[in-house]
Amino acid sequence: MKHRLGVLLAVFGSLAAVTAWAHHSVQAEFDLDKPFTITGTVTKVEWINPHSYLYLDQKDDNGKVTRWAFEMAGPGALRKAGLSRADRGGLKAGDVITVNGVRAKDGSDSGLVRDLKLPDGRVFTIWTNDPNAK
Repeated sequence: MKHRLGVLLAVFGSLAAVTAWAHHSVQAEFDLDKPFTITGTVTKVEWINPHSYLYLDQKDDNGKVTRWAFEMAGPGALRKAGLSRADRGGLKAGDVITVNGVRAKDGSDSGLVRDLKLPDGRVFTIWTNDPNAK
């Protein structure tokens, strides 16, 4: 019995270590000194752990479409911010929303959501209160 418990603890400890190692730093992936705002049409929302994702199409003045991918907090933090998985927080394909966020350091059309404004005017802040996270 003690042997099984030891094996189980070792397995769970290893999984926790791998999960912690795989998780990235916000500052490593995103440039916190480059905030930006875009308005676009929601194409997809993924409520998954450890991070949820929001995909938008943004059309410029010439009609060219840029596809954006945004990382958000996990479902628990989104619920805490007032969004619910049941209705995808009011986020559904076809909605035109405004996203305030920070750009990815790699220059791709992606970023991290600070807050978003839905078509009905509701604003949801999905940013941390940590002063070190700006």
